[in-house]
Amino acid sequence: MGTAMAKDEAQKYGLGSRETWWEDPPPNRGKSGPDKFRWPFLSIVFTLPYLIPVTKSLLAVDRVTPGVVALWVLVYGVAVSYALFPVAFDRGRPFRFAYSVWMLALGLTVVAATHTNPFVLLYGTAALVFLLPLAWVVLLDGAALLVAAVILLVNGRFGDNWGDLVTVGSVTMAMFFMSSLVRAVRRLQLANEEIATLAVANERERVARDLHDLLGHSLTTITVKAGLARRVLESSGDIPRAVEEIREVEGLTRSALSDVRATVSEYREVSLSAEIVGARAALRAAEIDADLPHAVDNVRPELQSVFGYVLREAVTNVLRHSGAKLVRVKLGDTWLEVEDDGTATEVVPGNGLRGLTERLAAVGGTVRASARSGGGLTVRAEVPLPESRAAAPVVRAEPAGGLA
Repeated sequence: MGTAMAKDEAQKYGLGSRETWWEDPPPNRGKSGPDKFRWPFLSIVFTLPYLIPVTKSLLAVDRVTPGVVALWVLVYGVAVSYALFPVAFDRGRPFRFAYSVWMLALGLTVVAATHTNPFVLLYGTAALVFLLPLAWVVLLDGAALLVAAVILLVNGRFGDNWGDLVTVGSVTMAMFFMSSLVRAVRRLQLANEEIATLAVANERERVARDLHDLLGHSLTTITVKAGLARRVLESSGDIPRAVEEIREVEGLTRSALSDVRATVSEYREVSLSAEIVGARAALRAAEIDADLPHAVDNVRPELQSVFGYVLREAVTNVLRHSGAKLVRVKLGDTWLEVEDDGTATEVVPGNGLRGLTERLAAVGGTVRASARSGGGLTVRAEVPLPESRAAAPVVRAEPAGGLA
């Protein structure tokens, strides 16, 4: 499954995906392209190979005419527009689209109006690959190169400059793949940030769920035992029995503290057999009869931990809300069932049931809570058998013991 998901993500963000071709370049972690203060100086370095020969040609003109002035404006308009390249990163797609078309139009006009090398087109084609979706990059840059070829043919310069035009196309293609790599890296950064956020959220949910399951049961048991000790002292004054109950309360608090530390560290493992022992003690303290199994050998080993959570939560709910006099627990190969004869007539979903649903879903199982016809609740957790064993008969195991 992990391999299939990785392939799906690769197809989603690779060049074979429609979304990759038509989506805007992903944000650069709060940055907006080249540095606005350093780029103008760098742009001068990049445009000098173009400006120096063109400027020499213009200075060699004998007479200054409006056409010559227009050429000066056109030539240096390319350089100024290229220096403003970072500004386009802060704007929406319409502005970026207009800027890209403007740069290509300037370059084509210079090629048509002067006898300069078609390398001037690179300032437009290279800028465009970082501003627009990849599909528009191919369409606009391809159209610009085609128009430049037509201009050179019309002017009779194609034979002398076709090699330069091929070079412009090759460099543009290299910039295209560089832009694709940059976008992939940015997507990876965004994905890593999202994964980190999800990991934090999942860890919070895990700690909240575990603390709810852990402290809810422990504090409920402590409350029941403390109440029992109080009633013993009030009714019969049996100090040794009350001291014994208080000693058990002390032990429970120490155990709960240790479990909280282990839960926060994610080292705690719940044992179904230990939960049965704890449930027997808690129900006895609450003066509730308990029909519990004496062994858990018939439960699949990989399911005993998650069933331990189910038993813990179900018993906690009985102690808190049910008013029950009897609790029965049944175990099978891949299922656990807890029922009580309390006064509940409907199921009220809460954090406990939600946490159990998440735990069972993690192992491909389900948990259902339903009201019994005569009052009380039935909580059943079940995990389907693997497909390889689906045809094997399932023997419904009944409790091994009587009333505890």
